Amino acid sequence: MSRLALPRFEAPSFDVSWARVFAVFLKELVQMRRDRPTFAIMIMMPVIQLVLFGYAINTDPRHMPAVIELREDGPMTRAFLASLTASTYIDIVSIVTRAEDGDAALRSGQANFLISIPEGFERRLVRGERPQILIAADTSDPVAAGGAIGAIQQIAQSAFAPEFVGPLAFLAPAPAPYEIVVHRRFNPAGVSSFNIVPALLGVILTMTMVMITSIALTRESERGTMENLLATPVRPIEVMIGKTTPYIFVGAIQVVIVMTIAVLLFHIPFTGSLIAFLIGVTLFIFANLMLGYLISTLAKTQMQAMQMTFFVFLPSILLSGFMFPFRAMPAWAQAIGECLPITHFLRIVREVVLKGAGFADVIGDLMPLGAILLVLAGVALARFRRTLD
Repeated sequence: MSRLALPRFEAPSFDVSWARVFAVFLKELVQMRRDRPTFAIMIMMPVIQLVLFGYAINTDPRHMPAVIELREDGPMTRAFLASLTASTYIDIVSIVTRAEDGDAALRSGQANFLISIPEGFERRLVRGERPQILIAADTSDPVAAGGAIGAIQQIAQSAFAPEFVGPLAFLAPAPAPYEIVVHRRFNPAGVSSFNIVPALLGVILTMTMVMITSIALTRESERGTMENLLATPVRPIEVMIGKTTPYIFVGAIQVVIVMTIAVLLFHIPFTGSLIAFLIGVTLFIFANLMLGYLISTLAKTQMQAMQMTFFVFLPSILLSGFMFPFRAMPAWAQAIGECLPITHFLRIVREVVLKGAGFADVIGDLMPLGAILLVLAGVALARFRRTLD
């Protein structure tokens, strides 16, 4: 009777040939040298993170744009305006005489504050009637507005104090002979989700549209199916349109899901123009698809496409005003942010959803977004034609 042969278990060998290890090491170095885009991204990513977090990110916003509704022109009023101008917290962008003009500037995002000095302010101040300085603050981003509101109160105190001498010395003791009244607009309760949730739509669309498009098109090249497609009479622009159109419907589904959750679950009011919102969403989706298409013409592998996508995604998150106040960043960071599609889309969606903005209010961001789309489409098409050669 034959016995079943039991498997023999041999102890693992710990003999290591350092020559073979060195050979594998050299092989990996050669592979890394050949894959230059990946190596460059590995080196540049920590450098960009250090620069962005070290220099561009600032949670103490300065130079916030403000509109002055001026109905009084006297020495005390001029002293207050001079102090506002000298402050690093406030930048006066315009002086108006009608409340409607200041309200339009707030709604369109041209200003974060509307400071109103009413008629007869100085006369009532001298009489001891405690006149009011009205501040309408855009608190759709509570973090951006909080510091400046407190700074304006300190600026007013330092501006009026030198005037309370001589015959007006009786106004110097506390409490202040004037009153600063702050009206918090668009998000009076300071709910963070009102600012974050609508902006998440831009982040989700950026991440999915760019990544899916770039990886899908790069996969075609890796598998060789792109060559079969190019063997047909299809033109490059027809390939671009045909390849990106299906993802438009994916983006539309994402928009419906995000906005439905925002309204039903987070109770975020949609107060603006639906037409302006749809135009902004459409331009933004197309811009992201063209960016993904451009990345696919630069990447040779799906791994490279994914790495390039994250290389674009990081500044899009940090420099667009999604996580940190846009006005708090230095000028060079704001210049980079203005070139990103998500920066303009975040302004559009916040202004339409929270501020009740219409098409005329967001045209200032729709036009740059359309220009970015045209540039990305032109460069992507040119790059695709070059790969055909």
